[in-house]
Amino acid sequence: MGMKLSHFNFELPEELLAEYPSEERDEARLMVLNRKEQTIEHKMFKDLINYFDEDDILVLNNTKVFPARLYGNKEKTGARIEVFLLRELNPETRLWDVLVDPARKIRIGNKLYFGDDETLVAEVIDNTTSRGRTLRFLYDGSYEEFRNKLTELGETPLPKYIKREVQPEDAERYQTIFAKEEGAVAAPTAGLHFSKHLLKRLEIKGVKFPEVTLHVGLGTFSAVEVEDLSKHKMDSEEMHIPESSVEVINDAIAKQKRICAVGTTVMRALESSVSSKGTLNAYDGWTNKFVFPPYDFSIANTMVTNFHTPKSTLLMMVSAFAGHEFTKKAYEEAIKEKYRFYTYGDAMLII
Repeated sequence: MGMKLSHFNFELPEELLAEYPSEERDEARLMVLNRKEQTIEHKMFKDLINYFDEDDILVLNNTKVFPARLYGNKEKTGARIEVFLLRELNPETRLWDVLVDPARKIRIGNKLYFGDDETLVAEVIDNTTSRGRTLRFLYDGSYEEFRNKLTELGETPLPKYIKREVQPEDAERYQTIFAKEEGAVAAPTAGLHFSKHLLKRLEIKGVKFPEVTLHVGLGTFSAVEVEDLSKHKMDSEEMHIPESSVEVINDAIAKQKRICAVGTTVMRALESSVSSKGTLNAYDGWTNKFVFPPYDFSIANTMVTNFHTPKSTLLMMVSAFAGHEFTKKAYEEAIKEKYRFYTYGDAMLII
């Protein structure tokens, strides 16, 4: 029997869940794990520059979070309903997959009204899961005006563990500075630590930044419910690996350079498109790859990631990469040293 869910459980003190980001992006703490030496060092994120040289690469996820959380009112009763936009099913018909809360009140045929002027209306077309619904948005303007309206009414979809109100600065800080391709409902959090200044300094050193796109879905936060990990099903997420990035990455593989996956999303994207020769292929589609120990990684030999919550698929991937016992030791150390966990928390570099 391989690893079980219970191997990834630990006591995480609530006060270590980061409610706010660090003051400056690159001034979060950085724990450096050296797999070969089995050492743990405590640094600042901007010290990352000391671990990369010319022709090393940092693979970035350029997905962009859209303001996915809307608040509407139900017709007749006026009850306040939270609508979380998961994905657009059809731009023509303005059909969306969403989650609604409280869900028990929302039935097929109900209408929801958004905004003070109520110009945006949605009709419930289908029940997909206990909380999931398919909505058709009714709006008079063009598609572009409709999308602008969603952006105007939506708010930054901070994870549920953050209990405070969303602040204006969250719109900027819950987005990486290299975010381009809109489609994520959660930020690829390891990338949040990169400042313009740090990227510039790395670039001057000759480090390259090929990009991939993996649109992070809410499945990222889904708890694993099965003790036997081989039975867990990951949600599918849309991903794209362009030919231009493939060339840079395969060149680095050939030269045996440091290839760093910035975040679990990048690692998952890379591992979802490996050729029989152990190089990367271009890709356009979806992935539901679940990486847990034991696992042999083909592309990246270095990883930047945040500190993850107990029993999460993200922690399982990190354990597969750093080694289970070493990861456990590092997490014990992180708790002792009061590292900040989760979305707005501190970072780890595994070399």
